[in-house]
Amino acid sequence: MTTANQQSRLKEFVTRVLVIALSSLIVAVNLKSFVAAGDLFPGGFTGITRLIQRCALEFAGVELPFGPINLALNAVPAAISYKLVGKRFTLYSCLTIVLTSIFTDLVPALTITEDTLLICIFGGMINGFAACLCLWVRVTSGGTDFIAIALSERKNVDAWNYILCGNVVMLGVAGYLFGWDKALYSMLFQYATTQVIRMLDPDGRRATLLIITGRESAGGVCAQIQDTNHTATLIEGVGLYNGDPCVMIYSVVSDSEVRSLARKIRQSDPKAFVNVLRTERVVGKFYRRPRD
Repeated sequence: MTTANQQSRLKEFVTRVLVIALSSLIVAVNLKSFVAAGDLFPGGFTGITRLIQRCALEFAGVELPFGPINLALNAVPAAISYKLVGKRFTLYSCLTIVLTSIFTDLVPALTITEDTLLICIFGGMINGFAACLCLWVRVTSGGTDFIAIALSERKNVDAWNYILCGNVVMLGVAGYLFGWDKALYSMLFQYATTQVIRMLDPDGRRATLLIITGRESAGGVCAQIQDTNHTATLIEGVGLYNGDPCVMIYSVVSDSEVRSLARKIRQSDPKAFVNVLRTERVVGKFYRRPRD
């Protein structure tokens, strides 16, 4: 391995660890401020951990720490991810779980506001932003994400609906035990989290490129697209403005690749016309960068 590659790997490692630590700290502060103040139950294993803590405090008078419960719940999903998704991805994600567990037990409780609606909206937005920090460095916050990613990428099974059903059951138990207002506010918290993730997730959005270029430049433009591991379709055409022959190149890429790809296309053909369309859904084979 060359020195440049070693430096690149070291930089990637340091960046990942720092972002993971920041994300874990944000989640911990959010749990001890907004979530605790609103007595909410976030989705996934974090919500189950909160539910176990509340039940122990309410019915046994015992205040259980967050860390050990959260770590125990994540053990089996982490093992599944380690086998099906990848070692490095799982280990980095486990670091997120461990740091979140430690920080949550160490960070003091802080009540920022007592308005439950504000807690749901801003707490959910902060939670979604912290999750996106992990997604930006291609790791996850663990829990049900382990299961969903493993089943979707390796077994081609859409597990998100099952996870949604699990969250509904968890909120149903929480609502029955501690009041339906808590469950309904928790749904609002989860909705705010989901909307932020959908808006910021770099791998969750697709873009369609319609590129008009000359025949002599088409090869260079297609080569730039293929460098991203995506492919394209070339359609012969005629420009109506001047009647010159041209080609239209059709391709679908990740939204995060559009800016750099458009710049490279313009370098290949300064006269190229690039139309970027938002793509809601792609059916069929679409290249995804490996998470590991």
